[in-house]
Amino acid sequence: MNRFAYVPIAILGLLWARTACYSVDYAEFAFVTRFGEPVAKYDGATEAGLHFKLPWPIDNVLRIDRRLQSFDLPATESLTKDPATGTVDKTLTVDAFITWRIPNAAAADRFIKAAGTPDQVKRILAPRIGGRIAAVVSGLTLDELISVKPIAEADARAEKLQQQLLGDDLKAKVLAEYGVEIVTLRIRRLSYPEAVRNSIYERIRSERGRKVAEYENDGRKQAAEIITKAEQDRRRVEVDAKAEKQLIESKADVTADQLRNEAHAKDPEFYAFLQKLKAMQTALSESRDILLLSLNHDLFKLLREPPKAGK
Repeated sequence: MNRFAYVPIAILGLLWARTACYSVDYAEFAFVTRFGEPVAKYDGATEAGLHFKLPWPIDNVLRIDRRLQSFDLPATESLTKDPATGTVDKTLTVDAFITWRIPNAAAADRFIKAAGTPDQVKRILAPRIGGRIAAVVSGLTLDELISVKPIAEADARAEKLQQQLLGDDLKAKVLAEYGVEIVTLRIRRLSYPEAVRNSIYERIRSERGRKVAEYENDGRKQAAEIITKAEQDRRRVEVDAKAEKQLIESKADVTADQLRNEAHAKDPEFYAFLQKLKAMQTALSESRDILLLSLNHDLFKLLREPPKAGK
């Protein structure tokens, strides 16, 4: 045989011998199987590094991720409880998610035997946990599921709901049966089913229309109260103004009378003269008759003999 023919054989032999070496990462469990049967297991937390086994296909390495993993649960329709009557209230679609992990080597051994892969874990746990969510939500009211409180209170409510969903036995049973530790089970979103959304939207619009009518009625009522009060204030101000006007005019008349009396007292003859002129003016202005009077008439006497200055 040509000596060059040994080169590819040697290379293939080295590659085959290399399959006897493998490494274990810190974030995984490694199981060595011989013809499908497990013969050794390694915990990366304490046994990470290089290891040896029989070459392929005698021995194989099955690796399991020990880090936190998650998957979304299928949407579940559930009924809520009416807080007033304790009967069925609304139908909700619940979207939830779950996070899980393999906590230790013993759990990893159960995981290999009961599930084997993360996809199989999802197929096993999804219907089981979905039924649990529907059972728990059906005993709660909508106010217990949806919170508008501050973040601290909302977190406390979410934690309480998670405890109700997991219960006292679900987490322990899943760990004992499948080697899977459920870390969190949280509701991501609550929504109404597609079949009832239109009727709910109509109800919302009706409620909003009723609120609009209430606000408009309240606005008209307040406007009427404001207008009435303004009218009352206007009338009160007008009455007060008229009263004050009469008071001022009365005081002015009194003051004017005092001033006239003082002026008349200084010259009574001149005051009499003014009064006679006023009487003559009144008599002549109120009549359209033509009067033929003598210059010696008393009316002209006032003009001929006015009061003398200085009296």
